Amino acid sequence: MIDIKFLCEVALQAGKAILEIYQAEQASVTHKEDQSPLTQADLASNKIICQRLNEKYPHIPLISEENKSVDFIERKKWDECFIIDPLDGTKEFIKKNGEFTVNIAWIKKGSPLAGVVYAPVLDEMYYADENGAFVRDKKGISKLPLKECHEMIIVGSRSHPSAEFSSYIDELKKENPELQIKSIGSSLKFCLIAKGEASLYPRLGPTMEWDTAAAQVVLEKAGGQVLDFESKTPLKYNKENLLNNYFIAKI
Repeated sequence: MIDIKFLCEVALQAGKAILEIYQAEQASVTHKEDQSPLTQADLASNKIICQRLNEKYPHIPLISEENKSVDFIERKKWDECFIIDPLDGTKEFIKKNGEFTVNIAWIKKGSPLAGVVYAPVLDEMYYADENGAFVRDKKGISKLPLKECHEMIIVGSRSHPSAEFSSYIDELKKENPELQIKSIGSSLKFCLIAKGEASLYPRLGPTMEWDTAAAQVVLEKAGGQVLDFESKTPLKYNKENLLNNYFIAKI
């Protein structure tokens, strides 16, 4: 297995680099080919994570949002890999609302088996491996879930709403008029479910594998599920197309 403490250490180091830029008066922003934003913080975090992982695990290839993708002809030979998002929630970073994370996941035969989600501004580290899921915050280290969620609380994207999501919620409200909706950025949506502060995250919009891999491990090891919306099977990784299908995350 992968050294989860090491992954947490790498995420913390990347988070510190992000915070230095975040706390500056204004970070420069460019745009990638798909018009999604890119900041100095994305690149600084990516450099740290890739370098540290390559040093300790030179035999394990990696997939990163900020690196050029490797052709599937090569990737399909990989038995394992890391999938990372050096700064998940770049729009939240730019808005300075603190709702962004560093995501690092270890994938074996298409399944995420260990992962770290670190929120630098909140200073909350969520991590999971074969020993379970945990959160390290100002109160110390706690095993997840922290509590059971007995209410219908749905989490949704703060910066990426969709018409499909709205329609889905409208249908749920017919049966559960008291349901509540929380909007939050990045992979923190999964973490709220893992903590027991929400019950459902229907993602009816585009996401990439690096957006979900680390958080999926945390939620699954906390007793939850991340299921393809149509097949109702767990999301798989290092696919030919790195775009996820729509999915439902739940406890």
